[in-house]
Amino acid sequence: MSQVFSFSGNDDFYSGESLYPNPKEANLFLSLGLQVEAYFPLPKRSRIAVPFGIKGNWFDFEQKQETCIETLPDECLFEILRRLPAGQDRGNCMSVSKRWLMLLSNICENEICGNKSTGNENGEQEEGDLEFGNEGFLTRSFEGEKATDVRVAAMSVGTASRGGLGKLAIRGCNSDRPVTDVGLKAIAHGCPSLKILTLWCIPTISDEGLIEIANRCHQLEKLELGQCPNISGKAFVAIAKNCPSLTHFSIESCPNIGNGGLQAIGKCPNLKSVSIKDCAGVGDQGIAGLISSASFVLERVVLESLAVSDLALAVIGHYGIAVTDLVLNCLPNVSEKGFWVMGNGRGLQKLAALGIVSCRGVTDIGLVAIGKGCPNMKIFQLQKCAFLSDNGLVSFAKAAPSIESLYLEECHRITQLGFFGLLFNCAAKLKVLSLASCYGIKNLNLRLPAVLPCGSIESLSIHDCPGFGDATIAVLGKLCPQLEHVELNGLSGITDAGFLPLLESSGAGLVNVNLSGCTKLTDQVVLSLVKLHGCSLEVLNLNGCKKISDASLIAIAGSCPLLSDLDVSRCGITDTGIAALAHGKQLNLKVLSLAGCTSVSNKGVRALKKLGSSLDGLNIKNCKGISYRSLDMLVQDLWSCDILF
Repeated sequence: MSQVFSFSGNDDFYSGESLYPNPKEANLFLSLGLQVEAYFPLPKRSRIAVPFGIKGNWFDFEQKQETCIETLPDECLFEILRRLPAGQDRGNCMSVSKRWLMLLSNICENEICGNKSTGNENGEQEEGDLEFGNEGFLTRSFEGEKATDVRVAAMSVGTASRGGLGKLAIRGCNSDRPVTDVGLKAIAHGCPSLKILTLWCIPTISDEGLIEIANRCHQLEKLELGQCPNISGKAFVAIAKNCPSLTHFSIESCPNIGNGGLQAIGKCPNLKSVSIKDCAGVGDQGIAGLISSASFVLERVVLESLAVSDLALAVIGHYGIAVTDLVLNCLPNVSEKGFWVMGNGRGLQKLAALGIVSCRGVTDIGLVAIGKGCPNMKIFQLQKCAFLSDNGLVSFAKAAPSIESLYLEECHRITQLGFFGLLFNCAAKLKVLSLASCYGIKNLNLRLPAVLPCGSIESLSIHDCPGFGDATIAVLGKLCPQLEHVELNGLSGITDAGFLPLLESSGAGLVNVNLSGCTKLTDQVVLSLVKLHGCSLEVLNLNGCKKISDASLIAIAGSCPLLSDLDVSRCGITDTGIAALAHGKQLNLKVLSLAGCTSVSNKGVRALKKLGSSLDGLNIKNCKGISYRSLDMLVQDLWSCDILF
């Protein structure tokens, strides 16, 4: 090296040829100008393997660097990907890029090379590796911003080798990258075992995607569509043609679906349940074609918020020979004649459950016709039907003696006479009776006949009927000696004098008692309840009964071995009552609610800890007497209990 630096002038530098015979050593120096002197160490070796000789040019090098799998056209890459083995290899490949994912999601079952039968050396056929499962074990759901084409496609590819996708629900979609027909096609290609499909609030899908589902998912059994404005009857024609296993069909708020699509769906040979809600394009012809085509198999029909007329109900009454469950909700164009014709059509012989909501055409005449035309009806619900009177209700009870469950809501023309007339005529078989917001019933004193019918009612529920008072409840107790479930919610007019006779008349043993909102009841009711029915009582709700105090909890702690759910929210409960519950040896309590009990303080936390060792749920919301520090300690100690605070 000394020779290198022992120069006397510019002539000591020789630029015509290499200073060192080994070209690698020449890298120690940088080409220097006449007036620049510098020294550079040996640089790192290049990571790029040069594919050309020392005499090659850089243009050829750059061209060869671009030669990779990404430069292949989609057709060639498709041929490579469809030869991949099942399982993890496909999952790894779909993670390379969006392009690879979309190509994989568009590979159909019959295009997978492993799915084709191949011959062995002896010429015998052997079955290849089947990636696509036909069982449909898996369930997937996408909601809101998580619903995109990319996620759906990745799910389609990923589940193909894991038993196959059986149930898929997509509700809502990403506002920037919504689910489109591309996503539905990916499902169709990768999930031939799909049996249940729910699409809700996806305006970006159309018939094209749903038709692809129909063409490839032949095992589809249940289809639910809601708020999909671009779906029309064209897709339903493909479903009816290619999905013979379809049994359940539901559409809601799909304005482009018309009569033709429903007529096509009616031709599905196994169709059992149909629900059509708020579809402006559906009329009498669509309902008539659907019901008449599927008359021998259709068991459940739900029609809601449709512009159908009396003709639709007439067709149901004539062709609904297999219908067992019928719901008619908000049909403003149906008149009294429609219900009368439906009842007299004599086709609803198998009807077991009927629900009618917000239908102005329901009158006494129509209801009696329904009672006569449906001899096997056991469950009947009537809501918001303002023109039904006492005469119609009693006549219906006489015409339909098989009724076992009756629910009336907002039928304000029904009075006490109609209510008790119903009980006298249906007492033999009626087991469940529920009333809600029926303001026509008043608290009147009635004289009962000497011989009362043998009442079979096991469940009595009365919600927000202010006319019910002590006299009415006392009469109910005599007419319903087999009660096991009692719900009297929001009946502020009931006192101990009216409820005690009901307790004394019940001989079967009360199991579930709900007295929430009965603000005039006192501890005397609870003491009598525990004394008469403590051995059978399992659920007790006293929410809002402000006159209930610690005396009730003390009685419950010692005499209710089966009680598992107790709600004393907004009652006059203190730490003393909680301590009594904690020392109850026979208690089987799993859920306790003390919400709004302001007299419960930190002193009761120790008792709550003892109770909480066996509790599954504890509600202490708005218990202002318990400090935050005590709450934290309670949460730490009762880690296995679900605590609301």
